[in-house]
Amino acid sequence: MGKVHVFDHPLIQHKVALMRKTETTTKDFRDLATEVVTLMGFEATRNLPLEPVEIETPICKATVNMLKGEDIAIVPILRAGLGFVDGMLSLYPNAKVGHIGLYRDPETHEPVEYYCKMPTDIDKREIFVVDPMLATGGSAVAAIDFIKQHGGKNIAFMCLIAAPEGIEVLQKAHPDVDIYIAAKDEKLNENAYIVPGLGDAGDRLYGTK
Repeated sequence: MGKVHVFDHPLIQHKVALMRKTETTTKDFRDLATEVVTLMGFEATRNLPLEPVEIETPICKATVNMLKGEDIAIVPILRAGLGFVDGMLSLYPNAKVGHIGLYRDPETHEPVEYYCKMPTDIDKREIFVVDPMLATGGSAVAAIDFIKQHGGKNIAFMCLIAAPEGIEVLQKAHPDVDIYIAAKDEKLNENAYIVPGLGDAGDRLYGTK
């Protein structure tokens, strides 16, 4: 079973608290999202493989540990997941970025993929699927389904805020996927919004209604 990691670092908790506030502006919300994701990225990549490499320091030759290949892919779920990309790229500028877009069929209520573009070597990469909110879990499950269909194997999911219902659904559908969360909230309300949450993350990132 994949592990659920809820971050308790004071800086992450403080910045998420600022994002929740109604009066936080679009610019500040966007900046805070980048800062939180950057902080989360340190811990989410803790188990990336290292290899010994011989280098020359100003003093002598030395064997040091460096990332083995930097084979990382970041896959935001459109559109709100785009707010995660810059923070991750600041840590891993050589990462490749895929994109996946989903909508729900109004009659069947099933997720439909309308756009999916993955790196050609996605099967060889550590994949971080990113989306600000894990509410019902439907979009996350569908996105990971589609990524696996395109060859993705080593997958983790990162979000700002998650509801217990969404965590349960994602774990049941994809027990091999680790989940990284900045804050675990109380529940979903009758409209499937996370409580207390922060509203619609896409609207708050891009200034739409």
